[in-house]
Amino acid sequence: MNGQLFEQLGLKLNGNGLPYEIPIHPQLVHLTLGLFIIAIAFDIAGALFPLERKIFKFLGLATLRTGLFDVGWYNLLAAATITFFTVAAGFFELLLANPAVNHKSDWGLTAGWTMLLHGLGGLFLLAIIVGMTVWRGLQRYRWRKNVSRQVQWSYLLAGIAILGLLFVHGTLGAHLGEEFGIHVTAAQLLPEGRNLR
Repeated sequence: MNGQLFEQLGLKLNGNGLPYEIPIHPQLVHLTLGLFIIAIAFDIAGALFPLERKIFKFLGLATLRTGLFDVGWYNLLAAATITFFTVAAGFFELLLANPAVNHKSDWGLTAGWTMLLHGLGGLFLLAIIVGMTVWRGLQRYRWRKNVSRQVQWSYLLAGIAILGLLFVHGTLGAHLGEEFGIHVTAAQLLPEGRNLR
């Protein structure tokens, strides 16, 4: 699928190579990242609550351990849900990408390899986030429902490791926009001798 199909359907692609003004995938990526980071951070805060209780009291924050775990759970559930849309928008926008062929990223990858790794990585991270949500749900409603620390240490360590994977994956996505100019309006228009107006 490329821009020719859209033109045949009577749809117009904008200067960024998309049928809409602002790419959707990067917006959803940041929502996914924020929700996942908040989920893990609040679950860590809940797990360490006995150590933090005095700090919360000193700051005048009335905090319950269950409240911290509730924030962690609902943010993770939202992250898993929104990630389906993030990946779908990413694949749609990758299908419309028209990157430079003979350019390499700082990591020595061509645009094709970067797009392939970013696309497959997105599917992999979707599966991991959904798996983490199932794991977290089992802890919340089955395995640890009567335990004050609602999450396992292994779950928290896995969450921190996934944050590292998200960083690497996000860097690949940043390479697509910054180094290959995919769906960046200026990168599309300036080589054609046009400006942004």
